[in-house]
Amino acid sequence: MNTQTIALSGEPVRFNDPGATARLGLIALATDMTSERDLYRQLPQDGVAIHVARVAYENPTTPENLRKMTPRLTEAAALLAPLRPLRAVCYSCTAASVVIGDAEVAAAIRAAVGNVPVVTPAGAARMALSALGVRRISVLTPYTVATSQPMADYFTRHGLEICRFECLGLEDDREMARVSDQSIIDAALAVDRPEAQALFLSCTGLPAINVIAEIEQRIGKPVVSSNQASAWAMARLAGFDNHKPAHYGRLFDCALPEAAFGAAT
Repeated sequence: MNTQTIALSGEPVRFNDPGATARLGLIALATDMTSERDLYRQLPQDGVAIHVARVAYENPTTPENLRKMTPRLTEAAALLAPLRPLRAVCYSCTAASVVIGDAEVAAAIRAAVGNVPVVTPAGAARMALSALGVRRISVLTPYTVATSQPMADYFTRHGLEICRFECLGLEDDREMARVSDQSIIDAALAVDRPEAQALFLSCTGLPAINVIAEIEQRIGKPVVSSNQASAWAMARLAGFDNHKPAHYGRLFDCALPEAAFGAAT
C-alpha cells in the first residue's frame, strides 16, 4: 500500500519550511495575567508564533514562594520541547529570576528544550540598560520591601548604581496586574531622579508597557520595563533586528549585545 500522503488534487502534500515561523516559548506563572498579552503586542505580527506553558505558583509573592518554582521549570519547559526548533524561551518572572538566578533558570529550561537562548526579565533588563549606555538608574517595583531587596542587590551586583528604589508594597501578582496606568505614571514620576540615566519598572505582571512612551516623554530619559525588555530580547533573538514597534520606548532602537542569553554567534 502506498503510504504517501496525497492531497485531494492528487499531488503530494507539501509542507512549509519548519524555520519559516520564528517559534518562541514563554513560561508564565499560573497567576500571570499580563506578560502573554504584552509579548503579542510588542512582537512582529507576521512570522512569529508564541507558545505558552504555565508553571504552578502560589501567592503571596515572597522570595520563599518564588524559589519553589525552581524544580517545576524543567517540567514546564518540557511542554514546549515538541515545538522545536525554538528561537528562544522566556521565563516570565522578574523577581523569581533574581532569587533563583539567571544561570539556574537557564539550566533548568535547557534540560528540557536543549541549547536554546533563555531570556529572563532581569537579564533582559540588564542587557537593555547596557544597550542604552546606562549605569545609573531609578527602580520601581510593585512588590513588598522584602521581595524588592533582592532586586536591588541584583542590579548593584552587576555594576549598576541605583539612585532611588521604591516599591508599591503589593503581595499578590494578580493585584499587580490591575494597577492603573495613572498609578504607574504617578509612581514613576515620583521615583525618578535627575542623576538617574534611566528608569526601570520591574515585574512582568505590571501592565507598564501602556505608559512607557508617556513616561519617557515626561522625564526625558529611557524607560525599561520587564515585559518590554523581554520582548525586545525575544525579537532580536528571533532575527527581527529592525523591529521597532511604536509606543514602546527607545529600547527598540537598540541592538541586542552579541552572544546574549546563550545565543549562537
